[in-house]
Amino acid sequence: MGTSPARDRVFSGQELAGFLLRACHDLRSQLRAIRAHSELLAKQPAESADDPRLGFILQGATNLEELIEGLTGYALALRIDPSAFTPTPTGVLLRTALAHLGRQPHQYAEVTYGEMPRVLGDPDRITQLFENLLRHRGRLATELHVSASRQAEFWQFTFRDNGPGLEPGDGERMFEPFTHGLGLAAAREIVERHGGKIRAERQPEAGCTIVFELPAG
Repeated sequence: MGTSPARDRVFSGQELAGFLLRACHDLRSQLRAIRAHSELLAKQPAESADDPRLGFILQGATNLEELIEGLTGYALALRIDPSAFTPTPTGVLLRTALAHLGRQPHQYAEVTYGEMPRVLGDPDRITQLFENLLRHRGRLATELHVSASRQAEFWQFTFRDNGPGLEPGDGERMFEPFTHGLGLAAAREIVERHGGKIRAERQPEAGCTIVFELPAG
């Protein structure tokens, strides 16, 4: 018996991104209802508000929010259109990413950077790339330095920190989906859809160096 063409059909990157974004929209609507009702319960008399099950519900809602944000970011990375690339000043994008992180409650590393180049790419997704890398390693380190050097038709960027080192094999695994959430997986998609590659390197004593390329603009 033959299978239907619909079942054999493979999602393109754009179609998968659209599917994920629609799914995230629907999940977010349900999550808002769960959180709203849980917060109403928390305002009830003390015997109800102190029920430990309520804490589990609220923590579960927070975890779901983080998963939805990760899926949304991954979907946006899949929608990159190289035909729409424009010359982009990465210094501005890095400062934008730092400003976004500065509004979040977590403590991040002190970030320094040198002169940043112009590249050819999608400015929104490059900002997302910077933010994802800073969020992941910035939580683990106290110092992080960003630099860039010209390599033929690309600019090579280096994010070097003093956080915990990598175990053997982590340099490849850390960019796989759900190994460290979806932020680093989205970062890899963004770099590769700009024609570059990304890798993580162990440092001799401690810390991690993430290296990637973006096309010169």
